[in-house]
Amino acid sequence: MVLGISFDSPDDNRAFQEKFSFPYDLLSDEDKSVGIAYGAAADADAGYPARISYLIDPEGKIAVAYETVVPAEHPDQVLADLG
Repeated sequence: MVLGISFDSPDDNRAFQEKFSFPYDLLSDEDKSVGIAYGAAADADAGYPARISYLIDPEGKIAVAYETVVPAEHPDQVLADLG
């Protein structure tokens, strides 16, 4: 399962998802609590989260943290780690 998350509202995320035909859902973290918990934001004053991805194992633990994401290369990187 793939999920995206941002600080944007559900309506903004839905429009963004539709505009770019994302095949996965975008979740809203308007209070920034998830971003803070996962290290994508230092605190609730952050304007936007860092672009970080996590590969979560079947037990719900972080298997790989991608702290630097290059969108054009990232899918291949994740697929290689899954293989």
